[in-house]
Amino acid sequence: MTMITRRNRYSPSGYSVPHKFKMAAPSQSFVALCLFLNICCSIVIVLINKWIYTHYGFPNVTLTCIHFIVTTIGLLICHQFNVFQHKRLPVVGMLPLACTFCGFVVFTNLSLETNTVGTYQLIKSLTTPCIMLIQTQFYQKKFSLPVQLTVVPIALGVFLNSYYDVKFNVIGIVFAGIGVLVTSLYQVWVGEKQHEFQVNSMQLLFYQAPLSALLLMLLIPFIEPIENLPSLWKTWPLEASVMILLSGVVAFLVNLSIYWIIGNTSPVTYNMVGHLKFCLTLMGGYVLFHDSLNVRQVLGIITTISGVMAYTHLKMAENKKAELPIISSESDTKS
Repeated sequence: MTMITRRNRYSPSGYSVPHKFKMAAPSQSFVALCLFLNICCSIVIVLINKWIYTHYGFPNVTLTCIHFIVTTIGLLICHQFNVFQHKRLPVVGMLPLACTFCGFVVFTNLSLETNTVGTYQLIKSLTTPCIMLIQTQFYQKKFSLPVQLTVVPIALGVFLNSYYDVKFNVIGIVFAGIGVLVTSLYQVWVGEKQHEFQVNSMQLLFYQAPLSALLLMLLIPFIEPIENLPSLWKTWPLEASVMILLSGVVAFLVNLSIYWIIGNTSPVTYNMVGHLKFCLTLMGGYVLFHDSLNVRQVLGIITTISGVMAYTHLKMAENKKAELPIISSESDTKS
C-alpha cells in the first residue's frame, strides 16, 4: 500500500493539522476579523500587563495563573460551541509541556515586568536562533548557511538595544534569557506533541491550560505573598481589578486568534502579521511608558527586525522548494 503525505513546513510546529481537525474555508471578512483581533490583542496584552506591573505591582505568577484559569474557562466555552473537538490525551505525557508552558509565560512576564517594553520585545526575538540551536543539537535538524547567518543581525541588534538602554538591569536580562530558553523548548515540544498525538494547538491547550494553572496554584504559596491579595482586591480601585481580569480575557483571545490565523491564512500573512505586531508593540511601549530611545537603540531595533525578516524570507523560500510529496511505502494488510 502506498501513501502520499506532506509535511507542512510553514506551520510553527512544522506539522500539518490532521484533515478531520481542519476548519471549513472561512469568509474573507472572518479572516480579516481574526487578523485584526490577533494584532490588537497581541499588542494590548503586553501593554496591559506592563501597566499592571508598573502601576499596581500585582504578583507575576498569580497573574499568570489567572490567565491560565480564564483560558481554561474560554476553552470549555469553545468546546461547547464545537469550535474544536476534544481528544483524550495522557495527562502524564502532557506534564512536561505544561511545565514549560508555565515557565515560558512566567519568565516572559518577569522580563516584561523588569525591562522596558523595547528590550523585552527585542530579546524575545532570540527565540528563533535558540530554537535553531535546540533542533540542531538534539533533533538532528540542519539549517542552511544563509539561515544560520541571520542569527548575527538578530543577536547584534538585541545587544545594541539592551546595552544602551538607560533602564538596563541585570536581573531583567537574566529573566529574559531564561524566558527565551524555556519558550524555545516549549515551542519545539509543541511540535513534537502535535505530531505524537495527532492533535491541533487548541486540543493541546485544552490540557495545558488547566494543568499549568494547577501547577502554579501549588507553587504560588511558596513564592508570592498571597495572604495580602484579599486586602489588595478590597483597597484597589475598580479599574485595577478590571484590568487584571481583562488581561486574562485578552490572553485567551490571543491564543484563540492565533489558532484561527494558522488554520485559515497563508504563511506569508502569518509572518507579516508577526512583524507588524513586533513594530507596533515597540511603538506602544515608547509612547505609553515614555521609555528612552537613543540612536544606538534605534540601530539595534532596525538590525534585529532586518535579521528576523531575513530569516523569515529565507526559510519560506527554502520551504517552498522543499514542499514536495514524500512517498512512503507501508506493508499491505489484510482486512
